[in-house]
Amino acid sequence: MSTLDRFSASVADDGLVPLWDRFKDLVRPEPAGGAAAHHWRYDTAREHLKLAGELISVEQAERRVLILENPALPGTSSITRTLYAGLQLVRPGEIAPAHRHTQSALRLILEGESAYSTVEGEKIGMGFGDVVVTPPWSWHDHGNDGAPAEDTVWLDALDIPTVAFYDTSFMEQFPSRNQESEPDGRAGLWAVGLKPTDRPQRSNPVATYPYADALKRLEQFAAHHVPHPVRGWEAEYIDPSTGGPILKTMSAFLSLLPAGPGKGSYRSTDATVFVPIEGSGSTTVGGTTFDWGPRDVLVLPAWTPYRHNVDDGAAVVFSYSDRAAQTALGLWREATTADAAPIDSGA
Repeated sequence: MSTLDRFSASVADDGLVPLWDRFKDLVRPEPAGGAAAHHWRYDTAREHLKLAGELISVEQAERRVLILENPALPGTSSITRTLYAGLQLVRPGEIAPAHRHTQSALRLILEGESAYSTVEGEKIGMGFGDVVVTPPWSWHDHGNDGAPAEDTVWLDALDIPTVAFYDTSFMEQFPSRNQESEPDGRAGLWAVGLKPTDRPQRSNPVATYPYADALKRLEQFAAHHVPHPVRGWEAEYIDPSTGGPILKTMSAFLSLLPAGPGKGSYRSTDATVFVPIEGSGSTTVGGTTFDWGPRDVLVLPAWTPYRHNVDDGAAVVFSYSDRAAQTALGLWREATTADAAPIDSGA
């Protein structure tokens, strides 16, 4: 054992570690990554979720959810090191009871048109492709009472690992099973550009971002603009009260990817959860290619180059990441490597 090794051992009992033993692991020239690229097929996950619907009630489960756990992060209930994802099922006639917590949530509706969320007393219909927002410490319950009623499945996106890192997880149960609700309250005013003045606004006031409206506007935008070489035509869901990200810890995007291979590769420091809504194709992450279709889920790890190849017709993709938090902390970085343009032979 060298003199320095003996020194390191001698200070360990006093809770001391020489920085020179750890420096290369603590301050890296590039991100080492934590999450692995992984693909969940919706059809497979849906079969398991439907079986869960026969085996456990929402009263027993609180929320009937299958967690999408990254295989590189076993036991963490995390899809990336800072984010959580799960598939939730609410069946006709069910109510997932009201509670609130310090974690923020986004919900992407994957199947069904008859369910709703009630967030801070506002009842919000949930349709395919819609994005529903639950800001931190907001009372919320979910139900399914539409006519005709049908099973509803959505992707839950939460910042659970981020909140856990700061040791700030709190939760409360609502006094009753569900909240008294009103349709299109304050969120309805914000949706048409009006700001209610009855109380200060403490979080994102928009309860839902309807898919049909968002896609229509994105397609109109795409008709007159050049796409990003990899990410296509893309728009970010924002909090209209601030002009910033949809939530303080998470960013969310809607992208229209043109048919064919992308024109380069892209990487960024925010590990991203990629969910095709319409269309099919493949994504090559590092050296691995994943084929995907509607409602599948794919993780794109931090600072790992990827490129898409879309089958006939454009693909519509929802994605979310911790870009909002990274940007606020001055950490976020991206890099696009565009393919070289073909050389004109002059023929």
